[in-house]
Amino acid sequence: MKTLIKVEEAAQFIVTIILFNQLPFAWWIFPALLLSPDLSMLGYALGNKAGAFFYNLFHHKALAVVIGLVGYWLVSDQLLLAGIILYAHSSMDRMLGYGLKLNTGFKFTHLGEIGR
Repeated sequence: MKTLIKVEEAAQFIVTIILFNQLPFAWWIFPALLLSPDLSMLGYALGNKAGAFFYNLFHHKALAVVIGLVGYWLVSDQLLLAGIILYAHSSMDRMLGYGLKLNTGFKFTHLGEIGR
C-alpha cells in the first residue's frame, strides 16, 4: 500500500509541474519556492500543538486547491502559483513519507512515525 500511495503522490507532483508550465513564470521559480511551505515549521517554537496546526494548515491539499481556484477565478497568476506550490510541496512530502503532523510531536504523522 505504501508504494501505491507514493506512486499516486508522484503522479500528483508531476501534474503540478505541468500546471506550473502553463503560468508565465521562469522555470527556476518552481524549485525556488518548493520548500517555502516548510517555513510553517516555525510554529513549533510555540509548542507541539501550535506547530502541528501551522504545519498542517500549510500542508493541507484542500487549502492549496482553494487558493488555486480563487486564483483561477480572479485571473491571478500569483494565487495560482501559490496553490500549485502548496499542492506540489504536499505531494512531494507525502511521496517521501512525511504526512500531516499529530499534536504529539513533529515526528508523529498521519502516515506513521518519521524515521521508522
